[in-house]
Amino acid sequence: MHHPLIKLLANNRKRGAFAVVAGMQADEATIFLYDMIVDSDIEAEWFGGIAPEAFIKQLTEIDAKTIHLRVNSPGGSVFAARAMEQALREHPANIVAHIDGFAASAASVLIMAADSIVMAPGAFLMIHKSWTMAYGNETDMLKTADLLQKVDASLVKTYAARSGQSPDEIAAMMAAETWLDDETSVSLGFADSVYSGDDNNTSAQAALSKPWDLSAYQHAPAAKQPTPIDKPNPQQKHGLHDRGALQRAVAVATLPA
Repeated sequence: MHHPLIKLLANNRKRGAFAVVAGMQADEATIFLYDMIVDSDIEAEWFGGIAPEAFIKQLTEIDAKTIHLRVNSPGGSVFAARAMEQALREHPANIVAHIDGFAASAASVLIMAADSIVMAPGAFLMIHKSWTMAYGNETDMLKTADLLQKVDASLVKTYAARSGQSPDEIAAMMAAETWLDDETSVSLGFADSVYSGDDNNTSAQAALSKPWDLSAYQHAPAAKQPTPIDKPNPQQKHGLHDRGALQRAVAVATLPA
């Protein structure tokens, strides 16, 4: 059986989409991160997904006062997500993250940088202990285990700071691979509100990507993703290169699980 991370990437190969579009207001822009998070452009070419270099390049070219980061992602690389997270923290815009479907694994890390987080009804946020691949002798394995412990400790710190939950509670949730629905995410402090239809959002838009294959995870919910209402118009790009992700989104790629 594939390593879980490889299985996640392989089973969802090129199912997603990434785009930056102009907002309804002149001082707004929207980033659609309906994709996996990968380490490099080379991985993005093979698996699909968005890598830090491309994400950050497009982000830094946005001069809007408000950025709506719309997320429907099964996750991916935590180190890539950390780079994107920091770029979001440093951007002067007000960042509003909208979880339109899933913010799982690494995607849940990235959105911790947002100024506010809005859950779509039926959306999920998931946190778990970090994964990696390793090879070598006993010393190598111990070094890898030590690295994973440090990564998990950093994730606990980030989630605890955002949610207000204790580090011990966060660690237990990560160990159990915890999927939080919309209302639970808000009640535990991971999100600020559930979309009610009376704000400036356009409602849940969670199907630029095809349904995610979440079989790499142990406790993924079986519920369907929110029904799409609107899709970004490729003609309304923010003047930024999207690496053909929208074209890839219509292709179904298959690899053995």
